[in-house]
Amino acid sequence: MNSPISSEPIPQRKPFLGLKTDPFIFLVSLGFVTVFVIGTIILGSAARDTFTRVAQGLLTGTGWLYIGGVSFIFLFLVGIFISRFGRLRLGDDNDEPEHSLIAWFCMLFAGGVGAVLMFWGVAEPLNHAVNVPRQDAEPLSEKAITEAFAFTFYHFGIHMWAIFALPGLALGYFIYKRKLPPRVSSVFAPILGSRIYDIPGKLIDALSIIATTFGIAVSVGLGVLQINSGLQRLWGLPEVSWAQLLIILVITAIACVSVASGLEKGIKILSNVNIALAVLLMFFVLISGPTLTLLRFATEAFGIYAKALPDMMFWADSYGDNPGWQGKWTVFYWAWTICWSPYVGMFVARISRGRTVREYIGGVLALPAIFSVIWFAIFGRAGIEIELNEPGKLSGPVVQDGNVPFALFGFFQEYPWTSLVSTLALVIVVIFFITSIDSAGMVNDMFSTGEEEVSPVGYRILWVVAIGAVAGALLIVSPSSGIATLQEVVIIVAFPFFITQFIMMYSLMKGMMDDSAAERRIQTRQWRKTDTAEKLEAHEAMPAPGYDEEGNELPVVSLAHDEDGNIVIPGSVVIEGNLGITGDVVDDQEDATGVKIVEHSRPQSRENWE
Repeated sequence: MNSPISSEPIPQRKPFLGLKTDPFIFLVSLGFVTVFVIGTIILGSAARDTFTRVAQGLLTGTGWLYIGGVSFIFLFLVGIFISRFGRLRLGDDNDEPEHSLIAWFCMLFAGGVGAVLMFWGVAEPLNHAVNVPRQDAEPLSEKAITEAFAFTFYHFGIHMWAIFALPGLALGYFIYKRKLPPRVSSVFAPILGSRIYDIPGKLIDALSIIATTFGIAVSVGLGVLQINSGLQRLWGLPEVSWAQLLIILVITAIACVSVASGLEKGIKILSNVNIALAVLLMFFVLISGPTLTLLRFATEAFGIYAKALPDMMFWADSYGDNPGWQGKWTVFYWAWTICWSPYVGMFVARISRGRTVREYIGGVLALPAIFSVIWFAIFGRAGIEIELNEPGKLSGPVVQDGNVPFALFGFFQEYPWTSLVSTLALVIVVIFFITSIDSAGMVNDMFSTGEEEVSPVGYRILWVVAIGAVAGALLIVSPSSGIATLQEVVIIVAFPFFITQFIMMYSLMKGMMDDSAAERRIQTRQWRKTDTAEKLEAHEAMPAPGYDEEGNELPVVSLAHDEDGNIVIPGSVVIEGNLGITGDVVDDQEDATGVKIVEHSRPQSRENWE
């Protein structure tokens, strides 16, 4: 099926300074990153103060928009899931999924939030149980613990993955269905038309690269803090700036090797191995900890989440129950996820080619969310059990002192084989971040070149290095504030791309509705019961009204009328072939060519096709 955009030849890039990429997208995005890194290091505390002021302004004025907007994205995807568009395939009609369900899930999880779960698995439920979000319960009471887990599931459940799923669905549809370049600008083809190849489209792509770079850099910064904490407890590496920069350098180097090896050899292998290790670690905690309590709570967790979700997804703290809490947690998570979304969306779209829209939405929303609930139910509840038995053991350093990276390794100090298990956890964290960085480098390269396979490896490596440089600059400028600065920067960078999410939803719907006129009739179960196999086969062989057998749109035929309103066809006009005209018959006579005359009108929906 051709579209108004996909039927046009893609403009060829003009060589510029020998670059084998789009010079505008490449130079704007890389230039912004370079200026940010250099400016942040030079300005130091002044840059830190600027980040704080701008972030606070955005939190005060737009926090409600993040809360309502992300819930709207989730409801939009649910609507697509249950609609007739759910049968569409991300690719050609005969495409099959390239990866098995297990391999698909492993790459989804490892390229998404695997590293984040390692960081917050113990720390977040403990934080919320001590500092109750709505302050309507005593710290560490049963009510406080239940609410703590409800908000944790909310932050890492279907809402987080809805933010990832929207750009992934849009990218998969326009890239693999309409055959447009692998860039975020392709999503806006129904609105911008051929201007996706001009400055408007290139600005969108540059913004996507910037958002991806900063989103992953913040994750790398958090991961480095956690890795440094683990190394300090295992081998005494001091928690100082030079050690953290050294860790960034090592992880970036490993990620460069992985991204150079390609998706199949690098990311897929690392993802599968790491998910297996993470599951092994989770079972160790389950068996070595209060097993029966954890099993019971893992069962209750889904009920806690389902019961609290309708209330939490629209709670914007209008009464000021806990000023500042939502900005520090929920809004930060949504902004952080939005920064990740171009990269995760492109990555997920690429590994989801061949799946139907319904399979895609159901899988991306449900599978990682289910795993996240189980993960937090086990790690989070085990951590709270330690705190209930020994008050202050974890909450002192993690909550009171704000040393969140300590949580995971402090937690394992209460379990057998501490050194061995902590080393395994450290390896898992490192691999999760490597898969995230190399996936982001690959995706940034696609956005800048508009191609999936042919760009030189050096470009992918360059983007990996850029991510490491941003993470290093943020840690240098805020050695004491750590996580706070990372949160502030991601809130600032995310907002422009958050606005494009609403335009993206409109563009995706417009594209799907425009394409529906050229799609064959979707066979419902009722039609399958009444139509014979011969009728269905004959129907599938027919072109859609207004299109020829190859899917090309036919020209509109204008009919002339005389002064009495009768249709007049000039004798010199010869009508041949299937014109695909349909509508109400206005003259039941056939002319010399045997063509029945009808008033031209396009059907409004496939249900009207006969």
